[in-house]
Formats: sequence, structure tokens, C-alpha cells
Amino acid sequence: METAEILHEFERATGKFARAAVEAAVARREEVTPELLRILEETVDRAAELDAEGDYMAHLYAMFLLAQFRETRAYPLVVRFASLPGDLLDSLCGDFITEDLGQVLASVCGGELTGIQSLIENEDNDEWVRGAALSGLVALVAAGQKSRDEIVNYFTGLFRGKLVRQWSHVWDTLVSYSSDLYPEELLDDIERAYEDGLVDPYYIGFDDVKRDLAVGKDRILARLADNPHRRLVQDTIAEMGWWACFREDRQTRARSSAQSPAKANLNPVAVASPIKRATPKTGRNEPCPCGSGKKYKKCCGA
Repeated sequence: METAEILHEFERATGKFARAAVEAAVARREEVTPELLRILEETVDRAAELDAEGDYMAHLYAMFLLAQFRETRAYPLVVRFASLPGDLLDSLCGDFITEDLGQVLASVCGGELTGIQSLIENEDNDEWVRGAALSGLVALVAAGQKSRDEIVNYFTGLFRGKLVRQWSHVWDTLVSYSSDLYPEELLDDIERAYEDGLVDPYYIGFDDVKRDLAVGKDRILARLADNPHRRLVQDTIAEMGWWACFREDRQTRARSSAQSPAKANLNPVAVASPIKRATPKTGRNEPCPCGSGKKYKKCCGA
């Protein structure tokens, strides 16, 4: 398959995963990489226009492949993409932000943290992007590219002044990922965050943090190393091929799940879809559509 055909297969959502094109892109890595970078840059520059087309998805293939290739030239482009307005990002890539952005950032950063940190610390960025960027730092620890102590020290700075002290999802994720790294040094800061109402206890409770502390550092870090959601991107087919927007038959979908057993337990209806929703998005403060009576952000939205 020639490069032009590969790119054509990536461009639009057709209801079928472009497996052959992905395989060809991997085989033609050197030739395809500049085109994938171009796609990502064009997506950033023309985001609203491409979103209006409704079925554009080349940027998703591009980000996963560049992450698989460990292409550091993609890093500033992914950071720019993630800095787009939250509603636009949601429309362009759905749950990719919460499910995959952190792993992609960790995979293309080459161990350089400035871009990820800029996403976290910029209060104008979408709160879900900021949480995903935090997860990218934890993925770097799980991958052995950054030490736990370095990231814990950075988290300490976030607790002590780098974040505005008012509730947002970034505080929830900061506490959650601190707990994933073993929260011993951060326990006082975490407790103060709860006292100040900065953390949603429905997302993670202080008792959950203390339970992780009681488990012990070695076991917590071993659990992190085994967490499939904190691994760098290894295989675009395994990462994307199972998505519900690709209307495969059951046998094919079963094979996709087998390639990525960590994803098999997730609800395939809730995964990322680059296609615009047929129904309006549920607001974070609206009643959850599941009927629990809770706000969406404290129920299924968490």
C-alpha cells in the first residue's frame, strides 16, 4: 500500500478500522512519519473546520502511530492539540482525552516534561486534559523513564501553590495519581486538600488514599507497573482496533479484545468515537442519565 492510499484510509470514519493501512504505515515508518506530523499540525491549525466535517479522524490514527514510533517531533504538536478548547476536543476525539491522551503524551515526550507540565498548570486548559497530562507523568514512572521521587516532588509543588486552590477535576486526579505513586510524603497535603474542599470524595475518598498507604510502597509500585492503563503506546491496532465506532462483527471484535486484554473489560459502547454524538452531551452538573440521582460528574462522568 502506497503512502497516499494509507493516508486516504485514515482520513474519514467509515465504520471499519483501517487495519491494513496501519500495518502498512508501520512498515513504511520513515516515509509515513512526516505525513503523520503534517496531519497533526493541520488538525491543530484547522480544528474547527475539520470538526465541522463530522467524520474526520486522521488525527487519531496519527497520534497513536506517532506514539508507537516514539516520535518526539510530535510532542509539541500533541501539546498544542490538547490546548484546544474542551468542547472542540470532545467533538474531535470523544473519550480519547480521558482514556488515551496521557499515554500518548508519555510516549512522544522523550522524557521531557515541560510540555506536559504546561498542560497541567495552565488554568485555561480543559480540566480533563489536565488530568490526562497528570496520568502521563505516572505512565512515565511505570515505564521506568522517570523516577517516582521526581514526579512526587513535582506533585508536591502542585499541592503547594502551582494549582489554584479551588475544586476542579485536576485536583481529583492529582490525589488519585499521588495515591498510585504511594502517597506517604504527600499525605498532609492531600488531607489539607480534602479539608479545603478541593477534592470530590465521590471520585476518590481520603480513606482510599489511606488504604493505599497501608498496602505498602513496594506493592503499590508493583501494582502501578502492572497497570495496563499506565503503559506507553506499543501497538496502534491493539489501542484502536477494538473501538465501538468500528462496526466489526463479534468474531473480529473478540480478536481485537484478545490483542488488548486490558481493554476487554471496558464497556465498548462507552469508548472513544470520532463521530459526533447523535444526542446532546450531558453537562457535568446535570443529572446523570443512568438514573442514580447524582450529578453526572459524580456518577458516570467520573
